[in-house]
Amino acid sequence: MSYRADKIMSLSGGHLDKKTTKGLQNLYKRVLKSGMHGLCFSPYEEGQEPGDQLSVKQIKRRLKIIKPYTKWVRSFSCTNGNELIPVLAKEMGMKTLVGAWLGDDAETNQKEITGLKELALDGYVDIAAVGNEVMYRGDLTESELLDFIYDVKRHISNVPVGYVDAYYEFTQRPKITEACDIILANCYPYWEGCSIDYSLIYMKDMYNQAVKAAKGKKVIISETGWPSNGEGLNGAFPSINNAVKYFINTQLWSHEDNIDIFYFSSFDESWKVGAEGDVGAYWGLWDKNENPKFYTKPLQLTRNKLIV
Repeated sequence: MSYRADKIMSLSGGHLDKKTTKGLQNLYKRVLKSGMHGLCFSPYEEGQEPGDQLSVKQIKRRLKIIKPYTKWVRSFSCTNGNELIPVLAKEMGMKTLVGAWLGDDAETNQKEITGLKELALDGYVDIAAVGNEVMYRGDLTESELLDFIYDVKRHISNVPVGYVDAYYEFTQRPKITEACDIILANCYPYWEGCSIDYSLIYMKDMYNQAVKAAKGKKVIISETGWPSNGEGLNGAFPSINNAVKYFINTQLWSHEDNIDIFYFSSFDESWKVGAEGDVGAYWGLWDKNENPKFYTKPLQLTRNKLIV
């Protein structure tokens, strides 16, 4: 790979503090060009939010932007146009992790589950995710979620079925772990207030906790990322530099140790501010206008080193 010289990493990352601005910029571009296993897809344009109808045009446009950089794409819903994402992605030659979004509305939940089954039976789903952080939010009981998981498994036996949640939920909820064919663990050092300096080793520990709980089942990191702007959380601080460092370390580890990771996220989406605070709008590798976000302008230097 083009970044072979950086392959041998320390436990905590690739010594990126020693990189000059130009060196970090070049490494980021090489890592991005070399490709990701997977990318979480952000379909909503400025002014849109979940519940709004997505168009074929906007989905196609955004998929074309990310296609050169990822093998897999992850979608989060099977309604309101989100069901078009895996169809169009498969047409472009990408693999799909397709999610049914489950919440506290029974009618919507049934539409989501029906949509997931139909997409899978039609051949548009490579991995099916029944719910995303439902236990974390408390939208359903464990028993209700298990009913949905087993229902989907009965209908789409040829597609691996999993559930997405924070890594620790799979330790705390062994019945859910047992029900899943594949473990889809969200790992966010940022949301646990971890400093960027220790974020990679922290994520490795999160992943290994999920691996231990999985008892031999495959574990995929279904989300991880770092925001580029907004207020910090304890020792975790959003910035362009920190977001770039986290992305580089994540991808180098993914390639070196053959870890399947879906990076979060493709595009900035302003609607996320409501749920996550100001950092919510700044998780993308591309901005809300679909422009590359990192290093489109010169970075500030201090003695030829990055300001973090």
